[in-house]
Amino acid sequence: MHKNYLQAAVLDAEGQLVKQQRIANSRDELVNFFQPFDKAKVVIESSGSWYPIYQLLSEKHEVTLSNPAKTKTIAQAKVKTDKIDALTLAKLLRSGFIAESYIPPKHIMDLRELVRYRASLVRLRTMLKNKIHAQLLMHGIRIDDYPFTKAYNEKLRALGNYKVDGYLTVLDSLNRQITETSRKIRQTAEHNEAAQLLMTIPGVGYYSALLIASEIGDVNRFPDSAHLCSYAGLTPSTHSSGGITYHGRITKNGSRYLRGSSQNAQEPTSDSTPVVT
Repeated sequence: MHKNYLQAAVLDAEGQLVKQQRIANSRDELVNFFQPFDKAKVVIESSGSWYPIYQLLSEKHEVTLSNPAKTKTIAQAKVKTDKIDALTLAKLLRSGFIAESYIPPKHIMDLRELVRYRASLVRLRTMLKNKIHAQLLMHGIRIDDYPFTKAYNEKLRALGNYKVDGYLTVLDSLNRQITETSRKIRQTAEHNEAAQLLMTIPGVGYYSALLIASEIGDVNRFPDSAHLCSYAGLTPSTHSSGGITYHGRITKNGSRYLRGSSQNAQEPTSDSTPVVT
């Protein structure tokens, strides 16, 4: 799948190629293409545009989401084209060798979007603050007040630097958006059973709790804590051969949001005053 189109390959029950076609990423095009097929088994590769296509196709078909990082047959192919990749995915699905990705239900996806939206706003805010620091450094200016407090910002505006003034204007808007989103996250966490349970852990606030709950989804899909840690990419990489075992750094597989939840939290101390990044 790509931003504007996808490449499809259709196999029959015997594994023979029935149809190959490039389809525009539009509802009408997809509906027309899949109209002749009743309750087909479909595999789509995870990408930035997979979710709306999954929603559409899953209404009538059994849809599997392929993990591209683990589909080594495609990733390591010497000859790689959209047609070959689509056909290979179809053959892997028919043979039962697809490395499947977890597809959370819609209400979990909505929670993910909410907390990830706030995380993206915080990253933008940090970037702007770094740009302001760079301007001060470039002009040899030092302000002794605690960064980005009200007094500090007033001294920044007194500099008369048009770049700093512009960054501060955008920063004010981001702070308002972050505060409003934090309020919505808090209200959501108050009515989320998993988040409430997580908040009983010392150091886990409403943002971290909702982030962890949304990124994990149904915790019962993990047989034990070791599998959960592996999903989060927190387990050490391991190489064992000839009776010698080496353990390296954590694998960093899975959700970077879940793995870095403690770093991404930056939870406000109140509804109106965000913690300084």
